[in-house]
Amino acid sequence: MACKLFATFVVLLTVVATSLAGDPDMLQDICVADYKSLEGPLRLNGFPCKRLENVTVNDFFFDGLANAGNTGNAVGSVVTAANVERLPGLNTLGVSIARIDYAPWGLNPPHTHPRATEIIFVLEGSLDVGFITTANKLFARTVCKGEVFVFPRGLVHFQKNNGNSPAVAIAAFNSQLQGTQSIAETLFGASPPVSTDILGRAFQIDGGLVEAIRGRFPPK
Repeated sequence: MACKLFATFVVLLTVVATSLAGDPDMLQDICVADYKSLEGPLRLNGFPCKRLENVTVNDFFFDGLANAGNTGNAVGSVVTAANVERLPGLNTLGVSIARIDYAPWGLNPPHTHPRATEIIFVLEGSLDVGFITTANKLFARTVCKGEVFVFPRGLVHFQKNNGNSPAVAIAAFNSQLQGTQSIAETLFGASPPVSTDILGRAFQIDGGLVEAIRGRFPPK
C-alpha cells in the first residue's frame, strides 16, 4: 500500500512540476537556435538546433542592453529584449532578460506575458508598479533603485516612472521567449480588427469612441 501511495505521489509530482515549468527541459548541453531553418517547411515549438560544428562563442553573446533605448514614443518607455530571437544561445535554456527604459513619467502600459513570470530590478529612478489577479485584486507599490518586484506569469501588470528624470529597470523571465500582449494594442490594433460592436459593448462605450481609440493603434 505504501509503495502504491509513493508511486502515485511521484507521478503527481512529475505532472505538477512539468505543468509549472516555463519552458520544456533541454535534452542536450546546448541547442543554439538555427534561424535559417525557419526558411524551410519545418516548424517546432521553439527553434531547431544548429549543428555543433557551426556554433560559435558569439551565439551566446549580446550587447544590446548596454545603451539606453529610445523612449520618444506615446507612452514614454521602450523594452530592449535579449531573448532567443536575438540571442540564439538561449534556445532551450528557459531564461531571457530585457532592459526597460522610461522617460520622465513614462509608462510601460498594462500587458501580460503568457509564457513567463517576470522579475524586475530597478537600476535607476523609482517605479510605481502593480499587477491584477484573476479576482480583479490590484497589488501595487513603489519600487526604488536597488529593489526588486515580481509579476506572476500571465497576469496583467504595468510599471510607471514616478519621477521627472529617466528610469531604468532590468527584467528577467523564466522563458526564452516570454511573449508580450499589451492590452490596449492587442484589442484595438488587432488584424483583422476586433469588431466595433464587441469592443463597444465590452468597454461600454459608443462606436465612435471605439474608432477614435482604434485610430491610435494601427495594425503592425
